[in-house]
Amino acid sequence: MASVTQTKRSELGDAIAEFRSGLVGVAVLSAVLNILALTSSIYLMLVYDRVLPSARLETLYSLLVIVTVVYLFYGAFDIMRSRLLSDIGAALDRSLAGRVQQLETFLALRRPRLVETASPIRDLDQIRSFLSGAGPAALIDLPWVIFFLGVLSFVNIWLGVVTLVGAIVLACLTWATERITKQRVAGLATAANARRVLADGQKRHVEVMHSLGMRARMEDRWTQANQDYLDAQTELTSKTVLLGGIAKVFRVFLQSLVLSVGAILVIRGEASGGIIFASSILAGRALAPVDQAIASWRGFVTARESWARLSKLLREVPQPGHPATLLPLPSKTLSVDRLTLTPPDVPRAVVVDAAFRASAGDAIGILGASACGKSSLLRGVIGAWLPTRGEVRLDGAKLEQWDSDLIGQTIGYLPQTVELFTGSVADNIARFDPNAPSEAVIAAATAAGIHETILQLPDGYATQVGDDGQNVSAGQRQRIGLARALYGDPFLVVLDEPNSNLDPVGEEALARAIIGVRKRGGIVLVAAHRTSILKAVNLVLLMHAGQTQGFGPRDEMLAKVAEAQNKGARAAPKSGASSLAIVPRDE
Repeated sequence: MASVTQTKRSELGDAIAEFRSGLVGVAVLSAVLNILALTSSIYLMLVYDRVLPSARLETLYSLLVIVTVVYLFYGAFDIMRSRLLSDIGAALDRSLAGRVQQLETFLALRRPRLVETASPIRDLDQIRSFLSGAGPAALIDLPWVIFFLGVLSFVNIWLGVVTLVGAIVLACLTWATERITKQRVAGLATAANARRVLADGQKRHVEVMHSLGMRARMEDRWTQANQDYLDAQTELTSKTVLLGGIAKVFRVFLQSLVLSVGAILVIRGEASGGIIFASSILAGRALAPVDQAIASWRGFVTARESWARLSKLLREVPQPGHPATLLPLPSKTLSVDRLTLTPPDVPRAVVVDAAFRASAGDAIGILGASACGKSSLLRGVIGAWLPTRGEVRLDGAKLEQWDSDLIGQTIGYLPQTVELFTGSVADNIARFDPNAPSEAVIAAATAAGIHETILQLPDGYATQVGDDGQNVSAGQRQRIGLARALYGDPFLVVLDEPNSNLDPVGEEALARAIIGVRKRGGIVLVAAHRTSILKAVNLVLLMHAGQTQGFGPRDEMLAKVAEAQNKGARAAPKSGASSLAIVPRDE
């Protein structure tokens, strides 16, 4: 009961409560449909008990006209109920689409491991599909079994008793269906996720698979995962079909049993001949919702589990709010104080007590060996990773004190692995702002030194980059990503290994871009593996094993690095160990 109460009070429950009037309409239509379902039984009884004995065709024609009109209304009401349920499902999807997309982003940022087994969008799809199908109608019709049992009992108590026993048997079959399918549905979902993850990984790494001779082995892995999925699906389907078949056969048998009871009543003179057939049809109609519920049980269990997962996530991840006071966008300082970062789903800190400060016009080169925490530090500065301890401030205010969308406009970020989105070159540079001025797009491309290159593409700025930028080269992808980072003249520009795929011409353009940001009063953070880019910075931050080893003017820090490397080189022959290079040398 507690869990049901919590679900009703969840954000998802509140969302569906907004369609209360539509649900009431579905309930009213269900009531009308179940009452109209008596038509066939009443018509059959009147034909046998009134028309045939009197042999009056006028009566038969009149009854047929009435029944035809009733059936037309029945069909119209049934269509109305189906469409209303479909509309409720679609409206629920529309009302939660933005919120669910926030959950997807949250999982990708904060719980990346959970992304492989959970998808709020897929859960919402399951709920919408169930609401739009035949399952809700079958569940809504279940209480009307009591109504039909009452009608049968009113005709004769033994007809009601026999049908009641049949209803109890079918209820037991429904309970068995619940017990048997619950775990199997969960297992099927796990197998489907495992298969999907393998397939997505193979698509992303197809070149590596082909070049290293791994294709056959990876295909074998996916084939096994697919077989596990098929086995789980086959087992679930076989159990559902078996129980559904038993329910159907029993319902048909029960109709014959009711027919036999009616015949006994007629022989004893306790009922008319029309009751034999009418009661059989009525008993079948009484138990039809149970039969339909068993057939729809798999969808119901899937939707229920999706509801529980989505409700839990909605409770755990509050909707991002907007600050009551909008701060002016930063333009003066960046300060990082004792910043400690722990990656999502990882128990170990990768950056510990990092601290530095920059003012407008500064460019900081972050140096260190591979895996020393440079990229992690940058993720913490832009707010992609939440700090375990410490803080990041722009103009004295923490990042969370700004509206996330507004502060994002003042940050330019180029990740180590540049990812472009499906769309045109201009769309990617403009961050998919539909109102982006062409002048701003061209200015960003010019600052990144790729304007002339874009003009040489087949459709210029309208050229489609393809999925993950597959239609452009690695160097072009990196420079388009740099233009995106520079779009709108952001105050803080964060570049992670921006010259990893650049030729000398590209590196010169990158250096000019960094100098341009400094001249207009921005701040640049650049994590460098190749030190040639350091000519554009005025400050250097040294990192080793997740900790800052020094911070100060570029020439002073580079002199310390050179001295440390020289000492390490002289000590290496004596100790037999290689020196630790704080900064890798250029190739």
